Amino acid sequence: MASSNARVRLDLNNPVFQDNLLTLQKPEHHATLDTLNKIRQLTWSQLYRDQGLKWEKITSIKPPKGIDAIYSLRITQARRATAHRDEDFIRLLTIAPDHDATYGKK
Repeated sequence: MASSNARVRLDLNNPVFQDNLLTLQKPEHHATLDTLNKIRQLTWSQLYRDQGLKWEKITSIKPPKGIDAIYSLRITQARRATAHRDEDFIRLLTIAPDHDATYGKK
């Protein structure tokens, strides 16, 4: 059972997330790795409250079957990532090229 006091565990195995991460320019790539390192040191309760990460539910996108909700969080100063929670894992899905793309807007 997932707990808000459990430490966040990272799942970076999504192929789209990996492609997004590996094609970032060096400054954004380093900023993303810094953020991921920060996330893995937090509990879920801390992640939800962190003002820098701004974890928020995306209501404009219907989540795939088997996923309760898709969330966005600030991964760099200019980019947001999408993710969902699965027990104690944060399963990262994408790194959007810009803020609006995270929410399915054009």
